[in-house]
Amino acid sequence: MAGRLAAVLCLIAIGACSRPSGGDSLTNGDERLLPGTLRRTFEHDGRERSYLVHLPPQASSGDPLPAVLNFHGGGGNARGQATYSGMDALADEAGFIAVYPDGTGRFGGTLLTWNAGGCCGYARDKGVDDVGFVREVIRDLAGVTAVDATRVYATGLSNGAMMAYRLAAEAPDLVASVAPVAGAMQLETFAPGRPIPVLHIHSIDDPRALYDGGLGPPFPLTTSRVHHVPVDTVLGAWAQNNGCGPSPAEVETRVGRPEAEPGQTATHLVYPDCAPGGDVELWRLTGAGHVWPGGPPGYLQSILGPWTDVIDANREMWGFFERFALPG
Repeated sequence: MAGRLAAVLCLIAIGACSRPSGGDSLTNGDERLLPGTLRRTFEHDGRERSYLVHLPPQASSGDPLPAVLNFHGGGGNARGQATYSGMDALADEAGFIAVYPDGTGRFGGTLLTWNAGGCCGYARDKGVDDVGFVREVIRDLAGVTAVDATRVYATGLSNGAMMAYRLAAEAPDLVASVAPVAGAMQLETFAPGRPIPVLHIHSIDDPRALYDGGLGPPFPLTTSRVHHVPVDTVLGAWAQNNGCGPSPAEVETRVGRPEAEPGQTATHLVYPDCAPGGDVELWRLTGAGHVWPGGPPGYLQSILGPWTDVIDANREMWGFFERFALPG
């Protein structure tokens, strides 16, 4: 049963089950990394942990580059998230480092989760120190390539989005901005200590990470369910933390291509009067499912809901990230 469950969950976790490839590993040491994609491993809190790093061609200059932490969803892994989000192409174009950490789980390199507070699975149940792990990821990366420590950003999908939120709330000295996708914050304690820019991307028709909150559907072949916090509640908390006004304004609406998914929309909402460097924004989609907008089409729509390219999540979040750096 465990093997069957693992196989099915591999299918439903978006881009989840690419196993770590031995061919992309590099023994940690003093050598500087060359442009390309490599796996790094180290021990943290009694566990062997790993991450994938994609260095763009601009890394060969030796100049410090910004970095984007991109967290996989629950049941996924780093390789799957890199493939599904397609962020490497934009990293090469824009000149940032794309970092894909691996969570933890019971089945080796697959079915991994993040301890994002109230979610999810093995990582939450075991109290895994994922915030500490991410700090070590950045420290390890800075030992082998030039990283602009004032421009480290975080995103992620679903449980990975929740992890990005946890970093913003509990490691505000590490990340300059976050852009969670299809997953709301799951923290009992919320006290970031400074304004942090947030761009949230989420469909009101997401069938799994419920936009309006409530108890989500069981994970297939399990009885495990997650209670989701309403997206508007989460953004309201960030707006208050960042000194923004309580009601966002609609600044743009895009309509999906008729030949792709007719009826889809994306509305850009911006909270007013935020403290400097504390912008809070939302891309609120309709007609799309539990997906990475602009990712590969047609992936398990019966479970995750419709694909969308009404916006390109990578480009929207990078355009947002570029505006911010850690305060000096």
